[in-house]
Amino acid sequence: MTIGAVAEPPVRRRGSDYAQLSRRISQAGLLERRPGWYLTRIVLTLGAFVAGWVAVFLLGDSWWQLPLAAVMAVATTQVAFLGHDAGHRQMFRRRGASELVGLFAGNAAVGLSYGWWVDKHNRHHANPNHEDEDPDVGAGALVWTYEQALETRGFGRWLARRQAYLFFPMLLLEGLNLHVSSIRAIVGRGPDGRYAVPMRHRAVEAALLLAHTVGYVALLLAVMSPVKALLFAVVHQALWGLYMGCAFAPNHKGMPMPTAEDELDFLRKQVLTSRNVRGSRLVDTALGGLNYQIEHHLFPNMPRANLRRAQPIVRAYCVEQGIPYAETGLIESYRQALGHLHEVGRPLRG
Repeated sequence: MTIGAVAEPPVRRRGSDYAQLSRRISQAGLLERRPGWYLTRIVLTLGAFVAGWVAVFLLGDSWWQLPLAAVMAVATTQVAFLGHDAGHRQMFRRRGASELVGLFAGNAAVGLSYGWWVDKHNRHHANPNHEDEDPDVGAGALVWTYEQALETRGFGRWLARRQAYLFFPMLLLEGLNLHVSSIRAIVGRGPDGRYAVPMRHRAVEAALLLAHTVGYVALLLAVMSPVKALLFAVVHQALWGLYMGCAFAPNHKGMPMPTAEDELDFLRKQVLTSRNVRGSRLVDTALGGLNYQIEHHLFPNMPRANLRRAQPIVRAYCVEQGIPYAETGLIESYRQALGHLHEVGRPLRG
């Protein structure tokens, strides 16, 4: 899908449109930090996370550990959302405090490289859904454009033909993929011998990832049999990957994909490629605020708690400017994302 398929002709004062919206948001006080809200969120989230691991220790060698692994997948994702907010400096203005929370939430608690994720995520925010510049839509296990599909070979082509049906099952491997990608980012070097991924605290990240892995394996083997420990890890990591994928998939998949020919200002680049998900505060919590994807992309450092209040301002402004504002229910967002994956694979099925 290209921008031209949905975007209307540019309106006047194109270069100043975002500035006008930003002033409205700022005047509403929505860019101000929410330290009290985040302190409560951190205490509750990390409290639940630690309580879950205490429960794992106390439950011991029991098959009830498997349902508990599913609960821990939810707790782990909620901790990962804290790392996301820290990466955008939604909690603190200072880099040091943000990195401290991010390293603890990502590397130590979840086993995900904070530095790698920040680098990758910043590139996504700079050019969302751009085939050549957004790492989230580059060709990989899934393909997002006809051109990517036609370049597949062998098993990759077989997969691309069926990717819409295999999308959710494949997310069960996303947790493992994130762990492996984190390790590769820390140790991987380019042809020139330099590290391939820029990282401010590489040694610290490596130490925290190692501590996480050793602690995770040691705890499981200390309280349950090797078989139960393995099954716990499989359930935990698979459902964590599924949850993470389900939280991020509705945001851009199936939305327009800009090309080099599309000349878009910042406002339109972010709005046209993003999709909001309607829902209650329960949806806000379950998706870590990412259901307000348009507002988040326009104001990445806006505290999560302010996104709901910013939405009507942004939506009304888009109506004024004649900019399509995509918003749908959660199930419909998945339907649209899967529909895009299915359509991309159509030439291969023919």
